[in-house]
Amino acid sequence: MPTAAAHAGPLRVFVLGASLRSGSANARLASLVSAMMADAGADVDLATMREFDMPLYDGDLEASQGVPEGALALRDRLEWCDAFVLASPEYNASVPGVVKNAIDWVSRVRPQPFKTKHALLVSASPSLVGGNRGLWALRVPLEHLGTRVYPDMFSLAAAHQGFAEDGQLSDAGLNERLRETVTAFLSLVEADARYVCLQRRWYEFLGDRTGSSVTQRAED
Repeated sequence: MPTAAAHAGPLRVFVLGASLRSGSANARLASLVSAMMADAGADVDLATMREFDMPLYDGDLEASQGVPEGALALRDRLEWCDAFVLASPEYNASVPGVVKNAIDWVSRVRPQPFKTKHALLVSASPSLVGGNRGLWALRVPLEHLGTRVYPDMFSLAAAHQGFAEDGQLSDAGLNERLRETVTAFLSLVEADARYVCLQRRWYEFLGDRTGSSVTQRAED
């Protein structure tokens, strides 16, 4: 089991509002998800992308100066948790550069912290698809790195008018669907962290040497 999963006490969940813009709808969505998870008994660590400053990934920079402090700080927060949530905007129907850049930097740390973590992806967008295309693109690098990305993603369309004054979603049905998604996700993480007897390892990314020299997905 991952180190974080062996601890006693509430599940630890890291929630990241993955936008740099102040007043971002995704920051508001991250805050709402955090509150729902806390209500469900989880120990929640809420952060924004501005807390993890790092340059564009550059192999020469890594060779001369190592992994930047912002990426190491993000690594530390990921290592602490049993699961994480990314509330990510959609840029041009794909992953924002700042999010992909953070993943690229953190993936250079060994052991890299995405492997075996559970992740829930959510998004908010003024578009009619709510950022869903960006979440599908975001699954690719995370699953490649061994993250167990929850199948049910949540996307809030027309997010500029999607929040009530109390921070809940304006649409009561959507608000309940989000709460049900959060609850089901936490139940899965709880089952994996507390009750699974067999350790599972995912061999997914190039350079992984934890148990197989072949890039493949396997369980033992």
